[in-house]
Amino acid sequence: MSEWVRPAGTAARDGYDVVVRPGDPGWKHSGLTVRTLRPGQSVQIDTGDCEYIVLPLNGSAEVVIDGEAVPLGGRADVFAGATDVAYVPRNTTFAVVSAGGARIAFPFAKAASDRPFQRIAVEDVETELRGAGVASRQVRNFGTPGVLDADSIIACEVITPAGNWSSYPPHKHDEHRPGKESELEEIYYFEQQLSDAAPEGAKGNDPIGYQRVYGTDDRPIDVLAEVRSGDVVLVPHGWHGPAMAPPGYDMYYLNVMAGPGTERQWLITDDPQHAWVRELWNSQHIDPRLPFQQTEPLGGDES
Repeated sequence: MSEWVRPAGTAARDGYDVVVRPGDPGWKHSGLTVRTLRPGQSVQIDTGDCEYIVLPLNGSAEVVIDGEAVPLGGRADVFAGATDVAYVPRNTTFAVVSAGGARIAFPFAKAASDRPFQRIAVEDVETELRGAGVASRQVRNFGTPGVLDADSIIACEVITPAGNWSSYPPHKHDEHRPGKESELEEIYYFEQQLSDAAPEGAKGNDPIGYQRVYGTDDRPIDVLAEVRSGDVVLVPHGWHGPAMAPPGYDMYYLNVMAGPGTERQWLITDDPQHAWVRELWNSQHIDPRLPFQQTEPLGGDES
């Protein structure tokens, strides 16, 4: 198994289901923890020199900061729709508590400046449809420039319907080239589900997907990973994509990015061998399964 692939459970420690931190081998700028809270349970976090996002994966919660409880409506699961999120600045102590139980993702990144605490309501999360045909996917921009005021962190969620490819064409963002490319390391956190087309007899199956990462001549990396719910793939550099959702299995991933640059930008370079694929989209339609049907949010947590 590649050092950049963390199957579910292998990155668990300190009560968290997933732990990726700056300072881990080969990792410098971005981080992700995932915590499962039982009903009534809470977790307290000191942000230190990092800025944090609080993202319910399922269930609802409250962020308790400076004596105030801020509700996050949450959702049934990551495929059910977007959710309220909270941004917590560096040098802050906060807690997250869930009355009914929840799984919470905490994307974070090194920060060099201060921003105020923010609550991004679900209606303010921008939904974007990218690509066309079998490269159609849905992006929820809750932590990207233009939606979230932050120092360095960039984060979003991507839904890829069964049979489609996303993170495609393969691209990279590992060099600082002003106006053309940003230097950003990236975390992929995956969840999978059986698609609506799956027959009843398939309900016991184990949904899978695939992720590809490959390097340049001077910075080699070689990852072709089978991914399941709870798995993490790290992209320190190199071309990455496609992320593949096999027929029968819908794919979700959370992207967390940060880098050393002073400007918070997400600029990519396509692999020139595959960049032409974008031209195909001009004659294709967006997958009619997108956007995924938004279900009613759970509502505020009453902890």
